[in-house]
Amino acid sequence: MSAIAEEYTLSKSEKKKIIFLMCSVLLFSVMNGTMFMIAVPDIAKSFSLLPSQVSWVVTGYIILYAIGALMYGKLADIYPLKTLLTIGLSLFAAGSVFGFFAPTFLMVVIARLIQAMGASSILALAFIVPSRYFWDERGRVLGIVSSTMAFASGVGPVIGGFVAGALNWQFLFLISALVMITIPFFQIWIPEEEKKEGKVDILGAVFIAVAVADLILFITMFDWWYFVISIVFFGLFAWRISKSDIPFIRPDLFKNAPYRTTIIAGFFAIMTMMGLMFIMPLLLSEVNELNTLLIGLTLFPGAMVAAFMGRWAGLLTDRRGSNQVVFIAFALMITGFLLISTFTGGPAWLISTVLIITFIAFPFIQTSTANLISTVLPRNEIGVGMGIYNLVNFMSGAFGGAIIGKILDYDNDIKLNPFSIAQGNEIVYSNIFVGFVVLTILNGCFFYMSFRRKQY
Repeated sequence: MSAIAEEYTLSKSEKKKIIFLMCSVLLFSVMNGTMFMIAVPDIAKSFSLLPSQVSWVVTGYIILYAIGALMYGKLADIYPLKTLLTIGLSLFAAGSVFGFFAPTFLMVVIARLIQAMGASSILALAFIVPSRYFWDERGRVLGIVSSTMAFASGVGPVIGGFVAGALNWQFLFLISALVMITIPFFQIWIPEEEKKEGKVDILGAVFIAVAVADLILFITMFDWWYFVISIVFFGLFAWRISKSDIPFIRPDLFKNAPYRTTIIAGFFAIMTMMGLMFIMPLLLSEVNELNTLLIGLTLFPGAMVAAFMGRWAGLLTDRRGSNQVVFIAFALMITGFLLISTFTGGPAWLISTVLIITFIAFPFIQTSTANLISTVLPRNEIGVGMGIYNLVNFMSGAFGGAIIGKILDYDNDIKLNPFSIAQGNEIVYSNIFVGFVVLTILNGCFFYMSFRRKQY
């Protein structure tokens, strides 16, 4: 048994309690994001806002959520998880209560920022807990984590649409505030840990935070000044980690070839998966003319099946290794994207059915890549390694949405898929999924060439 496993020898009952707690708060964290995306039009109407103004409800949240995922990941290598989770959950609950009573749009944005500062701890630490307390069965636990995320992603829009329609969008804050109930249980059930040796390079943290924030602003607003500032601060961060005795991220982390390959392959895989999440509501609204609630219900079956399959993805990862599960995920993605491209323009029930295949790929790719990272990194670098992994996932999602948004600005009447039933303005959607197929094939080839002599 590993040193870490011996240090945290837990009974079956204790393990079940930790898994239940982490999945409960992860459910609130992920739902919080998807529910508010549905509510953006209602918020704009309440405060008479332009789209560019109300977008800060989502953009501001994403920026701090992405940065927080990296920061908490780094802190987890030094500070006890119980302490970090207590701080994060307290911030999440405080932001939720503040948002429910917020009288102005500025207060709503501030509430969302406070929420993000707390909610990011949940995402970051949910991927660290399996390698900290479940080393010998981390694939299974990561599968449960991915299942919870898939379930929350699917049920979030449905709950968000129902609550915002039946009551008011402010009650979405109240749902998230329920997370405060879990804080005492974390104090009781999470194992006691000692603070480890190490310090946080504050200047390096500031440099990377500003760089990431400006890069996300560039992606969402396409203002080149943000890109220039981002490049400058990434340069300052690179200089800082090369000179500091206690770098925020050790430079040799990126010299780890398996880790580097996993991060790159994960970036493009998650970019296509998040691109799918971005494009489907637009497609179902424009092509199938569905309202918000029906769009949520169309996506719901895929999310539920993905949630069920997540457990099997984890078990398969433990038994067969991460590499094989990555290739299974790629195969599911290629098949699903090709079918969606073919049937774009068809009835909503048909789209909902073929979406199930692609949705299943999500827990498979997420479980296998996260497990691979925890395998190829030294134990004392898993926290920051997972933090970078989560940050890259956010960046890939932002890139995917921005690129697809630009492609949809242009009409296209040339079918790339000869079997597609799409007509007129439906063709551009069909072609985007063909692009996803090509990108996934190239990504699979890159992953194979990198790992062809190694098995994890």
